[in-house]
Amino acid sequence: MTTVSASVQKYTGIWPVMLTPFDCRGEIDWPSLEKLVEWYLAAGVHGLFADCQSSEMFFLSNKESCQLVRRIVEQVDGRVPVVASGHTASGFSQQVEQLNQMAETGIDGLILISNRLALQAEPDRKMLASLMDLTERLPDRVDLGIYECPWPYKRLLSDETVRWCAQSNRYTFIKDTCCHLPTLRRRLALTHGTRLHLANANSQTLLASWQAGCHAYSGIMANFHPQMYVWLYENWRNQPELAQTVSDYLSTAALAENLDYPACAKYWQQKLGNFSTIHCRVRSSAGFGDSFFPDAIDSMVRLGEGLEQRYPGLLEKTSCV
Repeated sequence: MTTVSASVQKYTGIWPVMLTPFDCRGEIDWPSLEKLVEWYLAAGVHGLFADCQSSEMFFLSNKESCQLVRRIVEQVDGRVPVVASGHTASGFSQQVEQLNQMAETGIDGLILISNRLALQAEPDRKMLASLMDLTERLPDRVDLGIYECPWPYKRLLSDETVRWCAQSNRYTFIKDTCCHLPTLRRRLALTHGTRLHLANANSQTLLASWQAGCHAYSGIMANFHPQMYVWLYENWRNQPELAQTVSDYLSTAALAENLDYPACAKYWQQKLGNFSTIHCRVRSSAGFGDSFFPDAIDSMVRLGEGLEQRYPGLLEKTSCV
């Protein structure tokens, strides 16, 4: 049985929600994926969340999803833990098959999607019943988690569901999208002393959530400047004034996620030399370059680079956690 102390070490820190690069034909661009993985790791991230909404998982076939995750796990080769979802099916039997296939890819944690567990109009008790049933049909050799994915609709976890997950000893990771500090604090109380850890996806509440006892960040903006999130996570206790300045920047910069994501993140990855195209399956990216979005992304990144230049030690690794 995994101990609480081991889980604390494994499911904390910065967990980028991985992009999926596509070539000009719309097929997975494997060389670009390899560059992306190494870029994340070079930034010092503590784990990777593969085949999630940012990966356009609802627009990947089951075969593509498993192939994608296997390639990532093989490349990472144990350097950091990897969790993955790919939980897109609607029918219960399809979900069981889909998740069991993903569990065979070598991942550390298998992430369920909360809105797959009940229809939007169905009550929380239906979702929890589905979660319990599905959990029993998944292998206990992999850790489990839940992601409050906002598409096709956002289903936040009830306190009863969070409590059950914490007490089950099966769940280790919640990608939390409530974006509400009082709710985060309540969930932290429900999970205290268990294997279950909260990964806040919201930059605006991030620092305050860590101060309250939250364990990780798993959000969109780690696709732009993961090194700054790593620095913040590793230094917010021992450099509180600078941490507040960095947090203020990251909170404001995170508004850029509304600029046609994931195309805006793929634009930045292309500019870095990691991606060959900004092609997306979730929506057309053809008009991205004709909008003001590229200029806004460039401005956002330049401000961050200016902050790093102002504080030369900002990217130095001085972990205290």
